[in-house]
Formats: sequence, structure tokens, C-alpha cells
Amino acid sequence: MTLRTEREILCFRDTEKTQRRAQKPGDIKRCSTLSEAILRSGLQDGMTVSFHHAFRNGDLALNQVMATLAERGLRNLTLASSSLSDCHAPLVEHIREGVVSCIYTSGLRGPLAEAISRGLLRQPVQIHSHGGRVNLITSGELHIDVAFLAVPACDEYGNANGYSGEACCGSLGYALVDAQAADKVVLLTEAIVPYPHHPASLAQDRVDLIVPLEKVGDADKIGADATRMTSNPRELLIARRAAEIIVRSGYFTDGFSLQTGTGGASLAVTRFLADKMRAKGIQAAFALGGISSAMVELHEQGLIGKLLDVQSFDRMAAMSLARNPGHIEISANQYANFHSKGAVVDRLDVVVLSALEIDTGFNVNVLTGSDGVLRGASGGHCDTAAAAQLAIIVAPLVRGRIPTLVKEVITCITPGSDIDILVTDHGTAVNPSRPELAQRLREEGIDLVSIEWLYERARLLTGDPKPVAFTDNVVAVVRYRDGSVIDVVHQIAE
Repeated sequence: MTLRTEREILCFRDTEKTQRRAQKPGDIKRCSTLSEAILRSGLQDGMTVSFHHAFRNGDLALNQVMATLAERGLRNLTLASSSLSDCHAPLVEHIREGVVSCIYTSGLRGPLAEAISRGLLRQPVQIHSHGGRVNLITSGELHIDVAFLAVPACDEYGNANGYSGEACCGSLGYALVDAQAADKVVLLTEAIVPYPHHPASLAQDRVDLIVPLEKVGDADKIGADATRMTSNPRELLIARRAAEIIVRSGYFTDGFSLQTGTGGASLAVTRFLADKMRAKGIQAAFALGGISSAMVELHEQGLIGKLLDVQSFDRMAAMSLARNPGHIEISANQYANFHSKGAVVDRLDVVVLSALEIDTGFNVNVLTGSDGVLRGASGGHCDTAAAAQLAIIVAPLVRGRIPTLVKEVITCITPGSDIDILVTDHGTAVNPSRPELAQRLREEGIDLVSIEWLYERARLLTGDPKPVAFTDNVVAVVRYRDGSVIDVVHQIAE
């Protein structure tokens, strides 16, 4: 090896100092427009862009970004949004124009879902669970080139949370994963606040660029539709029955843990459990998942010790993060990735979930409607059902003239082996794989029927549904939480 001269060493050190000065970010993260941020991010044709869905149907960021990408002439992009809603209908035109050629998401709704169900996208959409999405990212299958993450406010260096500012969306549990994994992270914000912004859910050392926008989301639309507490008498009846079953199940003990999914009946279970917790002097150790205002109320009343929040379901829950030390933000990796070093779902005692369909094998569909059209989301359904000690499905036996309980679901999101109980307005059935649970409930005075009895009851009320006609074209591939393919969705026949 040749030794360097003193002059060479000094020149080398001067060059290093110049490079270090050039790399110092200073205040250069801020961009004046989305177009500037896209240019500086290095985004090119064929790359992958990601978004989070904390604003749910109130999201205003994704459409602005995709419109700018289209204006800049980018094509053949993979869109990896943690979920997609009705408000993302403009994506239909971006797919037609070739801006987007591939989609990874937990769910699809509205005009976008309708168009994809009819064969709009050449490549099948990859449908994953919330935990499964993290698994796909960490495995390398889903590589994020640029993450566009909407936040209410951040400072000039990129420190941000989801509960400071007008567009209060709450937990950034899904954005946290993207911020860690993406090659470049672009924050979209409504306000630049003084440095240092604290507490910071997204930290400055993960943020490359910042773009101020007039609006990134409407927080009042987060709790619309699926996350709104029901006043429907039938759903309240089902929720009351489910709460009673939880109390009699053997899992309703001091320090138990709980999650309720989206859907009127499943959210309403919380309301009925509260009175029973007070009467028996029982406190839940924690509630998990998407946290609603109902969960916040129980926490503030001392009935739930901690709230572990991957996604806030309404503005009240979002604002709770700012004032309640026991309301704790967690990432989707901490929440449900079974390949992580510790997923909270593995400590879950009871989960209450909804269903579009359930069949006589207890398999559950929360993705496609009875007409075969995409209209839902995998979400954390299979993640929580697989991990919880007690997985309960709450659903009406029929909706209108359409049976909820069928011989075979159109699309399987959660396998029947992971489901323990179905609670309907016509009766309750326990999975035959849990005979000890059925015996315990009967001993506690709970009336049970078989899943076959409920199926025949549904047939009596509605008759046999007409089979849905499909083509051979696959429009979506359903991935289980470990990345394996559990089902496919075919294009509906016109």
C-alpha cells in the first residue's frame, strides 16, 4: 500500500469538508410546490409511491399528488396506499391514462372499486391485511421509492404528529412504517410550526422534503359511515348479545384486552360492555386497533387502562392522543405484523369483527359484496382473528333480501379456523372446533344453535341467492397476513 503525502491528506480532508457542507440539510427540505418535491425526490416511471389512510374518506392529499404526477408525465407507477376510499375516484382516470399500472392496498370502495371489478386494471390489485402490508414491505416484495405522507402540521425539519393542527387525524400508525421503509419521504402539511415540534410521531431524520398544501384532509369525514356508532335497533340487539357472550365466555376478567372492528354492531359492543364492567368492577388492561370515541370515553372513565392506537376512528379519538398519556400511538408493525419481534395482536383476548358474508365453514368475506363487486377492506380482520383468544363475528342473518350467512363466501379474507363465534339477530353459533367454549356458554345460560340451523333459517327468509357470474379474468389477489395467496377475485360478467 502506498502512503499518502501530507499534501494529499490535506487535499482529501478539504474535499470531505466541502462534501459535508454540501450535504447539510439546513432549511432546504421545504418545497414551494408538489411538482418541485416530485422533481427533487427523483421519482421516475415504473417506481412505487405510497400513502397512508389516516384521513379515510376525508383524504385530500392522494388525489393532489396523483394529479401532479400525471401532469409531469409520469407513467407505469405502482400505487401502495394502506387503503383506498370513495374519495379516490379520480384514480380511475389515472389508471386509464397509464399513470398507475399496479396497486397494493388493504381495500377499495366507490367508483374506483366498481371500475376495477369490471376489469379496469390490467394487473390484479394486491389486497393485503394491515399486518400483511408490513410483512410485504419488510420481505422486499413491496419496495417504496417515495412516500407521500399527509400531516396536519410539522416544523421546517419534518417533525410531525397527527393531532396538532386543524386536520387532526390522530395516530399515524400506517405512515410510521412508510417513513421507515421508503427511500424518500415527502411530508404534505397544512402548517409549518416553530422548531422543534414536539411530540413527533414522524421524526426529522426520516423526512427528506416538505410541501405546504392548503388542505391535506377533512378530519370530520374520518368517522363517517363504517366507523360511526349505530342507532339501528337490529345492530344494537346483536351488539347486546355479543357483549353478554363476552361476559360469559371466561375471557371477561380483570385486565382483559379488547378490540372492536369497524361496522355499527361491532363498535356498539363497547357501549354494552361498559355497564357490565362497572357492575363487576372489571377494568380492561388495554383496547387495541382503530380507536373510537367510545373507547376514549371508557378510558377517561377508568374502565380501560391504555389505548393502543394504530388509527384514530374519529376526531374525538384523534384529539385524545394529545391530552391522554394512556392513549398510545403504535405503528402497523407493532400492531399486527406477525414477523415483527412483538405484535400487540398476540396479546389480544377478545376481538369483535363484522362481515359482509360468513359461510357454514365460518370463513369470512369483508371485501366483496353479494354482487361480486369490491366494496370493503381486509384491514386488520385476519390479523386479529388469528391472534386473539376469542374472535367474534357480529352480523345480521340477512340484509334486505340478501343472506349474510351463505354456503360458501364469494371471497375469503379470514379462514374459518380463526373464527370462534357468529352472533346474529336470529341466534348464536360456536365453531365446532371450540367445543369447550360452547359448553362453557351453555353452562352460563347462553342459548346456542348450529351454523347449519342458521344457514337454513337464512334460506327460509331469502331463498337461495342467484349465483354471481364472473369471467376468468382475475382483478384482485387476496393475500393472507403471511403473504400467501388465500383467494382471488374475478371480474364480474356484465
